[in-house]
Amino acid sequence: TELADYVALFEAAYQDEPSFATAMQFVLEAALVSPKFLMLWEEPGSSAEPTLVSQHELASRLSYFLWSSMPDEELFTLAEAGKLHNEQVLAEQVARMLQSRTDRRGLRRGSKVRDFASNFTEQWLGTRALGREFKPDKSVSDRYDSELEGGMKYEPVFFFEDLLADNRSLLNLIDSDFTYVNRRLARHYGIRGRFREQPKKVALDPESHRGGLLGMSAVLAVSSYPHRTSPVLRGKWILEALLGTPPPPPPPDVEELAEVGRAGEATSIRERLEMHRADPSCASCHATIDPLGFGLENYDVLGRWRDEVDGQPVDARGELPDGTQFNGPSELKALLIQRKEQFVRNLTTKMLGYALARGLTNEDRCVIEPIVEQLMLDDYKAHTLIIEIVKSRPFRYK
Repeated sequence: TELADYVALFEAAYQDEPSFATAMQFVLEAALVSPKFLMLWEEPGSSAEPTLVSQHELASRLSYFLWSSMPDEELFTLAEAGKLHNEQVLAEQVARMLQSRTDRRGLRRGSKVRDFASNFTEQWLGTRALGREFKPDKSVSDRYDSELEGGMKYEPVFFFEDLLADNRSLLNLIDSDFTYVNRRLARHYGIRGRFREQPKKVALDPESHRGGLLGMSAVLAVSSYPHRTSPVLRGKWILEALLGTPPPPPPPDVEELAEVGRAGEATSIRERLEMHRADPSCASCHATIDPLGFGLENYDVLGRWRDEVDGQPVDARGELPDGTQFNGPSELKALLIQRKEQFVRNLTTKMLGYALARGLTNEDRCVIEPIVEQLMLDDYKAHTLIIEIVKSRPFRYK
């Protein structure tokens, strides 16, 4: 029926002007502006009650979720056979689609799931801004080049692809004993070994100050200003991206934090922020935001480790409103591990929204808790998150 409509368009155009090329151009233009070309097209539901999506619609939902592309022959075959609503079949397809190859040198070869890892992590973490909205000031580093930027940008992508492909614990996102670096990023981190331009998996020394998202240069850069670090931006990033509790926007009349202190006044960022918090309208939010950001002050704008700033020792202490105290990235990560249920709940929310390609409604949110409970039972395995989302009512029903 759909093809017949386009044939009719061709015939009408050809009758008006008997040119094959002109008529075909008219048909192609019509196809390219069709909602079925521009969108993931599904037949609208015909009932007030949720109804299962069709087999082919489910194949497309699954493929665009995990591959950012159309279904392959195996998915089409299963759809034709009417097998995709079988939960065991869905689990097997998820495992197949998340496969990724690593060669004997530890280099991950290209895979369809990398597009998923790239699209999801860049949206979730905000690292897409690297090299676009965020470019470091030359005063910060005169050795920032395309190879370093590429290593920074791909570290979280290859890392997340590794968690998916090898079905690792999602808690590695908080802290891990490995990461992925290329030649320039390894030098940037002070990691010894033989590396190339392609990122390679590397085991981390306990004293490396790396591991998990908070040790990655891309994350630390996009949560900084181009010319200096910002405990406020980094604290806000942790609350929003990791814990799912973004602070409210600042009041419209709030004064900007002064870049430098005036003579006789506070000069360090910590001191200036403490003066900023003296305003009651600022204190309630900054008491939660700033301590988290201070925990990352050992990292400069581009994520290099530092023990001093302007000749003074780095003060990476933080105290939360509930009295919880910590010092530096390691203790901050331990604090986040204690809040792993909150972290996983937020990650599940982000992933479900990505899978559905839309914002979540109150009706969608009722599936979050059962998924989090299953993740806790399965040691937070990556495949469990994906399978539970694919099996969920919002994903399989319209």
